[in-house]
Amino acid sequence: MSKRDWRKLDESDVRVRPGRGTRPRSKRRPEHADAETAMVIGVDRGRWTCAMESGAVVTAMRARELGRTPVVVGDQVGIVGDTSGQPDTLARIVRVEERTSVLRRTADDTDPFERVVVANASQLIMVVALADPPPRTGFIDRCLVAAYAGGLEPVLCLTKSDLASPEELLALYTELDVPVVVTRSDEEPAELRARLTNTVSCLIGHSGVGKSTLVNKLVPDANRAVGVVSGVGKGRHTSTQAVALWLPEGGWVVDTPGIRSFGLAHITPDDIVKAFPDFAEAAEECPPGCGHLGSPEDPGCMLDELVPDAPGRLTSLRRLLASRAGMDDYTDGS
Repeated sequence: MSKRDWRKLDESDVRVRPGRGTRPRSKRRPEHADAETAMVIGVDRGRWTCAMESGAVVTAMRARELGRTPVVVGDQVGIVGDTSGQPDTLARIVRVEERTSVLRRTADDTDPFERVVVANASQLIMVVALADPPPRTGFIDRCLVAAYAGGLEPVLCLTKSDLASPEELLALYTELDVPVVVTRSDEEPAELRARLTNTVSCLIGHSGVGKSTLVNKLVPDANRAVGVVSGVGKGRHTSTQAVALWLPEGGWVVDTPGIRSFGLAHITPDDIVKAFPDFAEAAEECPPGCGHLGSPEDPGCMLDELVPDAPGRLTSLRRLLASRAGMDDYTDGS
C-alpha cells in the first residue's frame, strides 16, 4: 500500500474483534421440570432404550450436561424431547435418579475399574445348574457378596434338578438363610415366576446353566437365544447384553450375559459383615484393617469370640470373606 492510499484510511476501515463482554458465563443448567420418568431397559452403542410410565418404549441419547454419568439397565431416568416412541424419534436423558440398589463387579480381583451391571433391582437370582455344567460354589459365594454389598436380596435358583439332587449343594448355604428355588428342565418354573412377580429382579449365571431357557418360559415373547454345553462342561455365551423384560404378571426380569468371572476388587470386608446384623456390632471393635477371617490371618478379630454362639453361620460368613479375598478355590472357567 502506497503512502497516498494509506492517508485515505479512516476509522471505518479498522476491524475490531468484539470483546467477551462483562456478563459472566452462568454455570446453571436447565432443571428440566417437564422431564418424564422412564426406566432404562436396554443399552446399545450410545443409545438407551427406555420404558415410559405411559407404556411407550423410547430410544434416547444422554444429554451433554450428564457428562460421563453412567446410565445402566434398571436406572430410573428423566427424559425430554420426543417421547412418543414413534420410529426414527430420539429423546434425551437429562437426569438419573438416585439408585436404591446396584450390582457391581470387576473383571477380576486386581481390576480397579468397577462395572455396574444393573441398578434398582430388588433381587439377585443366582442361576446355577446342578449338573451339565456342574455347580461352582466359588461363583455363588461371590454373587452373594456382591448382592449383600449392593443392597439386593440374593435368591439361589437351582436348575436341571432332573439331572442331579440339590441336597448336597443346599447344605452349604443353610446357615445363610438364602431363599432357594429349584426348577426342572421339563417343567414350568411356577415357583420362580411367583417370586419375580411385581419386582425388578436380575438373573445372573454362567453360560449353559439354563438362564435363557428360564427367561423364555417366563417371557414367551423374549426369544432369548439358547445355547448348549460343550464337551468339556462349559457353556457357550448366548446373551450378549443385559436387557430388562416385562413379565406378563407384572414386574421386570433383567437377563444378563453369561459371565466367566466375578471380580470383587471394589468390595471391602466391612461391606460384607454389614449384611449380617448379628456380627456387625462385634466387627466394629476389630483392629483397623481387619479382614474378619480370624486367626492366624487376622489376629485380634472380635468375631472369634462369637464362634461358640453361631459356629455354622460364622463359618459361612468367613467363607464369603475368603471368596472376596481370593482365598477360595474359585476359578473363572476360562
